[in-house]
Amino acid sequence: MSEHRQDDQWAPGPPQAGPMKVTTYTSGNVPGVSYRGGYAHSPREEDDVEPAAAPQPPPRGSTRVMPADRPSAATPPPPSRPPQSRRTREARPKRRRSGFGRFVRWLLAVVLIIVVALVGLVWFAWSKIEKVDAIPDDHGSATSAGQVFLVVGSDQRDDLTAEEQSELGTGTAEGRRADTIMLVHVPTSGRPALISIPRDSVVNIPGRESGRINGAYAFGGPALLVETIEANTGVAIDDYVEIGFGGFARIVDALGGVEMCLDEAVQDEKAHIDLPAGCQELGGTDALGYARARSFDPRSDLGRVERQRELIGSIADEALSPGTLLNPFSFARTALAGGNALVIDEGTGPLDMFGFVRAMGSISSGSGDTLTVPLARVGNTVDWDEAAAGELWSALQNGSPVPSSLLE
Repeated sequence: MSEHRQDDQWAPGPPQAGPMKVTTYTSGNVPGVSYRGGYAHSPREEDDVEPAAAPQPPPRGSTRVMPADRPSAATPPPPSRPPQSRRTREARPKRRRSGFGRFVRWLLAVVLIIVVALVGLVWFAWSKIEKVDAIPDDHGSATSAGQVFLVVGSDQRDDLTAEEQSELGTGTAEGRRADTIMLVHVPTSGRPALISIPRDSVVNIPGRESGRINGAYAFGGPALLVETIEANTGVAIDDYVEIGFGGFARIVDALGGVEMCLDEAVQDEKAHIDLPAGCQELGGTDALGYARARSFDPRSDLGRVERQRELIGSIADEALSPGTLLNPFSFARTALAGGNALVIDEGTGPLDMFGFVRAMGSISSGSGDTLTVPLARVGNTVDWDEAAAGELWSALQNGSPVPSSLLE
């Protein structure tokens, strides 16, 4: 029992009831004794552990963080992004949509749509072209190097109405005849050439007696005409292109006319034309009449083939001009008119026609040659000059340009 010192006296035994004055022992702490509230107690194991602080309630209005929301010691917090300096943020340019960029994208989209539409138009026009079996599988002894096109202008009137026949002055004859016969030669190297074969040329027609070369077309169509030319020239024909009266006029009108410069006035009642001298724009009707006119010319068919070559060159020049190729509307009109007007061989493809158009463009621009088959006799019918014509045919067989001695 601990002793307690009082101010007046010792007080043995239990404390008296009622308030009493207790003086805490202050002489020092006894080792091994635990003191609580001034009284000595035996030490306990938990006395050596510092009691944990009681959890304090969160302040009013704050959000309490639940244990599940607290970061786990096993999962480190995500690395924080280093702050950027104000200068860095200000130096970085802001991305803005460029009005010019939007315009370029819009323009490219429009161009793509136009190109797709034109490709579809060309395919449609190609599907409208009539195909015939004109080129034989076996050319026999006939040969050619480079590429040789047979171009025929027929007097077909089947697709013309009575009003169109009257307007164009074509008459009402039945059947088909070769009104124009030409060869377009594209050599392996050198200048292309446009060679006119007079329709009144006397030749041997296979399976028949000799006669005018245009009779072969009247008797057996494109196939017999090709066979006749190969038999009399020894030149193999690669491709066939034909156009009728109506188609010729429609192509010229689709191009908006062609410019022709006439050295003298042309008046021909049979061809229904009356054209003054000088440069002028010819529509489809006048262009066809100019290609067919021969009554006014004392050279008859020979003068006509020269005018035909000149006219075809002008048509090719207009068809290949930027005003036609870069204008979608003009290009569409010309393509559709050509699709409805042309007749080609079954084996003639788009690349072949492209080569044909390129050759015609070169000839019309002066980068090619034009000539008529050399003649020995001229009258109602004509005969070829065997030596000079033979030299011409040899050039086509070998793929060489036309000899300069034969050029007019």
